[in-house]
Amino acid sequence: MVEFLEISPVLPSQDIDRDVKWYQEKLGFKLLHKDSKYAVIRRANICIHLQWHADTEEDPLLGGSVIKIFVKNLMPIFEELVERKTIKKEKLRLNTAWKTNEFGLYDLNNNSIFFVEDI
Repeated sequence: MVEFLEISPVLPSQDIDRDVKWYQEKLGFKLLHKDSKYAVIRRANICIHLQWHADTEEDPLLGGSVIKIFVKNLMPIFEELVERKTIKKEKLRLNTAWKTNEFGLYDLNNNSIFFVEDI
């Protein structure tokens, strides 16, 4: 039987330095590796890779990627991000029709990040 350990999405970035700083300040991630075109950041067992794109026809940024980070006990991370001014209290959606509590935000490249708790 396969045991899935984690997911490590690779999100497009227009500015690696800027985006690493944003993830550190706004979401509490720690830097593991960075060069001019690629970075790896981590918080607990969640790892995100950021890859630079020129946003040209030959190397499009695209944007619009979506990741969902599933957690147990959603409120501490929600309260932390409200305190960091990363998200507003009104973004919390409790007891959705699909049986979750969740909230979402966009990073600086229009990648959508959702924090989701199954209920």
